Amino acid sequence: MPRRIMFVQLKTGYDTDRGPSWIGWVDFSKTWSTAYFHGRTLRRGERMFDANFYDVETDEEFWVSGPKRDRTDNRYGPSGPEIEPDAADAYRAFLAGSPLPGRENG
Repeated sequence: MPRRIMFVQLKTGYDTDRGPSWIGWVDFSKTWSTAYFHGRTLRRGERMFDANFYDVETDEEFWVSGPKRDRTDNRYGPSGPEIEPDAADAYRAFLAGSPLPGRENG
């Protein structure tokens, strides 16, 4: 199962990019259509406004994407994402110029 450090933001219940967000490890299915994060099963969705995954149990919508080196992941949020402790070292190395684990070749 592919595992990547990703930016994840909860969209449901929050006004335009103001939901809580995290930088952490996300496990993906072989087809990349399902993501597993914080005990949730997120399925890739279509025709959602400002979201690309939804929780299969709660229907809450999420934005899941690779983190940005310039730290502009939260466009309008009041604060930056919470950095998960188990991803912190790899994320700091990424910010310093190293590729993200699993993306060494692009």
